[in-house]
Amino acid sequence: MNVGRGTLGVIAGVLMVVLASVGHLLSPPAFDPPPLPASPRFSEIPPQPTVEVRPVARTDRFRTETILVPARDETLKATIRAPLSPGRHPAMVFVQGSGSGDGGEFTQQAEWLARAGIVTLAYDKRTVGYSFRSRDFGLLADDALRMLRVLRERPDVDPARAGLWGVSEGGWVVPIAAARDPQAAFAVLVSSPNVSPLRQVAWALNEQLLRLHAPTGVRDLLTRAMGGVGFDFLRYDGVPALRGIGQPVLALYGTDDPSIPFVESTEALTGALTRSGNTDYTIRFLAGADHAMRIRGGPYAAYYLPTLANWIKDLPRTARSPLPIAGATPVQRFEASDVPAAPWWGDSTILWLTLCLAAVGYVAAPVTEMVVRLRGRDLRLQARVHLWPALRRRLRRMAWTALGELAAVMAFITLIVLFSVNQAGAWPAVQAGWLVVRLLAIVMLVQTVTVFAAVIGGLRDGWEPTPWQKSVLAGVLGGTALLLLTAAYYGLFAFPW
Repeated sequence: MNVGRGTLGVIAGVLMVVLASVGHLLSPPAFDPPPLPASPRFSEIPPQPTVEVRPVARTDRFRTETILVPARDETLKATIRAPLSPGRHPAMVFVQGSGSGDGGEFTQQAEWLARAGIVTLAYDKRTVGYSFRSRDFGLLADDALRMLRVLRERPDVDPARAGLWGVSEGGWVVPIAAARDPQAAFAVLVSSPNVSPLRQVAWALNEQLLRLHAPTGVRDLLTRAMGGVGFDFLRYDGVPALRGIGQPVLALYGTDDPSIPFVESTEALTGALTRSGNTDYTIRFLAGADHAMRIRGGPYAAYYLPTLANWIKDLPRTARSPLPIAGATPVQRFEASDVPAAPWWGDSTILWLTLCLAAVGYVAAPVTEMVVRLRGRDLRLQARVHLWPALRRRLRRMAWTALGELAAVMAFITLIVLFSVNQAGAWPAVQAGWLVVRLLAIVMLVQTVTVFAAVIGGLRDGWEPTPWQKSVLAGVLGGTALLLLTAAYYGLFAFPW
């Protein structure tokens, strides 16, 4: 018995509505951060004092030294750049942001500061005890303090003027280190989040997707995935460490930074320092600067390095500024909200289990046929009807479509990440990528309906599938059903389109 295309289309449409409803019911609350109310404190802030941005004499020659520093469970390579001028100099340790990397990323800044009379140390980030899934900020703070002790022991460094500098993730590390070592002379926080890593990542995701003009469904897909991630460090609260800072603090933020909720980060920082009684803080907003203090990924913002060098060299006079907050006016559009936690069925462990079960179902089909052939049985004779060869081709197409959908989702997420860094020409690509991901999900659904209809029709016509055929059907149809439910959870069948 054959089922007409119109009937199949209606069935597919009804199933799509059902999957959209199931996805809506199973999904966590929508992530929809509200607009951040305008704060009078940040509506009009004074410009930076000219003394902070005055030209810095960079006449010192410097030498570069590479050393190995023992750390917990491994040895870290560090590069020191020290002015050759006589006397003791202020000094600073660079603490990296997220991800693996070496101290070479700070070469330009380190050489600039060395010529200005400041000793700097940049070290390779540890690989033991730090990964994508697991991060111990206390362990990273221990590494930073080891490097600081190396600087303080040098004869060309003034230990009373040796401090720490941290960028991005380093903004969670440096406060821990500064609280542990009162002898650290200062703490410089560059693009420091000061909210939990999950709130920071969620805010950055929302901000970057808005700049990409991405559909709402893209945000739902990514935030539901984030809500199911069980990384403990994502819920880290950095405020207690901020309260432990007793040293002068310089915090620098760029007004064009799409990665940091800079207004709320500033409020968290000032609130924590005020509560602990530390009023020695200087916060500066640099116009047009991005997350790395550069202008659109190019040269450093004009005021960044002079502000940094003048503040460090003029300590302790600059510790307590008459203008605690100054610079360009920061505008943060949305709050840094927490991503709703996923229910147990949305946990990353369940996701991987689902994908593994689907993979087992798909692998079972060719393995079953191979075993039957090796046992010397003729597959064509066992089919008894002409249905199976056509049905087997449909099953293969369905499996390939499902694999294509998984690949498309991974490629789409990668596309979003890349365009978050460089957004030129991103809007058409993001729209096209989202269209491909959703169309493949619909094709997978239609293929499932047609295969199921063919099986029902064959059974009604007297087809009696053999055990190995039942195994193949159960594996491919079962695996695809799991993927369809997963797609529904992540909003690939949601309305509006």
